Amino acid sequence: MISGKPIVGITMGDAAGIGPEIIVMALAFPEVHQLCRPLVIGDAATIRDALKTMTTEIKVEEIKRVDNAKFNKGVIEVLDLHNIDPRVLLKGRVVPMLGKAAFEYLQRAVDLALSGKIQAIVTAPLNKESLNKAGYHYSGHTEILAELCGGKEVCMMLIAGNLRVAHISGHLPLTEACRAVNKERILTVIKLSFEVVKKLGIPEPRIAVAGLNPHAGEMGLFGREEIAEISPAVKEARSQGMNVAGPIPPDTVFYRAKEGEFDLVIAMYHDQGHIPLKLWDFLGGVSITLGLPLIRTSVDHGTAFDRAGRGTASPKSLIAAIRLATQLINQEKET
Repeated sequence: MISGKPIVGITMGDAAGIGPEIIVMALAFPEVHQLCRPLVIGDAATIRDALKTMTTEIKVEEIKRVDNAKFNKGVIEVLDLHNIDPRVLLKGRVVPMLGKAAFEYLQRAVDLALSGKIQAIVTAPLNKESLNKAGYHYSGHTEILAELCGGKEVCMMLIAGNLRVAHISGHLPLTEACRAVNKERILTVIKLSFEVVKKLGIPEPRIAVAGLNPHAGEMGLFGREEIAEISPAVKEARSQGMNVAGPIPPDTVFYRAKEGEFDLVIAMYHDQGHIPLKLWDFLGGVSITLGLPLIRTSVDHGTAFDRAGRGTASPKSLIAAIRLATQLINQEKET
């Protein structure tokens, strides 16, 4: 059992992006401290520099271990890994050193979460080019987390208001994403997302599965994935007691979900799910990784190199990610 407010580890992401500044902005909100005890895993000097974009009395303190954190009012505590050379840090630029640092923040956060030192991970954005140039050949947080947690079968879900979208595939070229649409994977994503939506307070989620092709294939006229893979997965999910409809034409399914007909949409690939959700709430969306042995939520945006260091980025998505993480922690406490 977790006593008191949970400790939420917030990874700093790529220091050249907007991550540090949205962290200090978010931690200036009293609501965040009412929900949890936030601990930044990153670089204290970078967080201190990000504070210059704000008019605030908040201070930054470096700690060596989670046990050293005091969580005092008006203080941002940073578990500093000392892996950034400030002479090389250039805001808005791809710097391999910062990609390596961002990977190491996430790696430490996973270790802390698996050992019970923190109760959830909330991630600020990393830059995929910096990450790969540092020698870490991943397409994003989701793939890193799956490997760090032992090769788990995972998927990404986006949440904005009453719109929830889980994805069959993430950062894949479209040709590969189409090949990833198969019965086994669809059924896995349905099961993972079904359980999480239940944890979010919907005891009997109504799930809509989008088609891959225009008009959901039009009975095979525009593609056969709906017949060969998607429909069999929907049928199997129904046989296991889940309320699942589909395949539904992707040009109507998100509108129907927004209007309240469904609690969750299963999208066949990255952009099919991201475009409607970001149109619905560009700044307030949250990403959550399903299938991990830990809780991880994230902002639903990138490093925004073109805006880094200006103090104009919005912390709305990060605050929503912290709120969702604490909601999931509290749900686990009750079960």
